Amino acid sequence: MKEDKQLLVLTHLSQLIILITGFGSLIVPLIIWLTQKDKVYQLDQQAKEIINFQISLIIYVLLCIPLILLFGLGLLGFIVLGISSIIFPIINAMKVNNDETPNYPFVFTILK
Repeated sequence: MKEDKQLLVLTHLSQLIILITGFGSLIVPLIIWLTQKDKVYQLDQQAKEIINFQISLIIYVLLCIPLILLFGLGLLGFIVLGISSIIFPIINAMKVNNDETPNYPFVFTILK
């Protein structure tokens, strides 16, 4: 296995493709993980965290839909999730670039 910090940073930032295409924030990291997990040091663990983060975001969005009827709390939830889906990939890409451990909060552990 080789260490490829640039690919790790790119994997974290690939979640932001949703800003351009409207989709792909789960698909692109999943493809990178499936094709490179055995070749790049730490990619397996970090890509699993990214995929768990994206799946968690989907679950939270689904939970916000009925909350719209409850005093508009769902709209506040959508705003928080939207900001989180942009900020955390950028922060974690910078952490990886600085040899720090990335962390995604409030994530359901689906892939271990």
